[in-house]
Amino acid sequence: MKNADLFDITGKVAIVTGGGDGIGKGVCQTLAAAGASVVVSDISLEKAQAVADEITAGGSKAVAVACNVLEEADLDKLVKCAVDTFGTVNILVNNAGLGGGGRENPYKIDRAYVERIYAINVFAPWQLCKLVAPYMEKSGYGSVINITSMSSVNNSPAMAIYGSSKAALNHLASNLAFDYGPMGIRINNVGPGATRTKALASVLTPEIEARMLAHTPIHRLGEVADIAGAVLYFAAPVSEWVSGQTLMVNGGGVQTLD
Repeated sequence: MKNADLFDITGKVAIVTGGGDGIGKGVCQTLAAAGASVVVSDISLEKAQAVADEITAGGSKAVAVACNVLEEADLDKLVKCAVDTFGTVNILVNNAGLGGGGRENPYKIDRAYVERIYAINVFAPWQLCKLVAPYMEKSGYGSVINITSMSSVNNSPAMAIYGSSKAALNHLASNLAFDYGPMGIRINNVGPGATRTKALASVLTPEIEARMLAHTPIHRLGEVADIAGAVLYFAAPVSEWVSGQTLMVNGGGVQTLD
């Protein structure tokens, strides 16, 4: 394979959940720039459409789909839209997620909250893998990338449900790699460290940032492009013999608080 082809995904079709903002938006833009046709999925059609419009204005192909990953019918509709519009699915990025932020006081959350977090962070990625696998196998190219979290390996207060759901996602990928590998499908995870998004900005203060950077050898917080680049690695031919892996993108450290 020529070096120029290692990160070339021209002609491939990618679905990105939670693609209307933040990391998901950056992933959509990066995959489109590398040649993929992108199905931008978000619970907000307005946000998804704005991202798709930006991509098409730049000369690449994209379509927007409203999708609540809690609804199995929406997951079915999402995959059908990708196939009807672009013919197949080659790349799936399970980015939509919920929880975290140190807000999970174990005495104040209930079973309904726990079930909702696991439904979004674990069940939806599993279900979408199941739905896209036949198309990936038939096309001869398949890569699934789950967006996990440092919380899947860290120990932090008020994060038990979110952290354990992301740990489950890590283990799900490492095991599904055995199930889907014979079909020519790779499954990997990208685990963002503290990344500059609107979500982080809502809780970040100079004091919190300084405490995070004290644990970060590459002395800055992450940017969306850092995470999107890791996703592209797993989506592209350069990683064709890599599966079942979780790559933490965190500046070489952990952005936990003392």
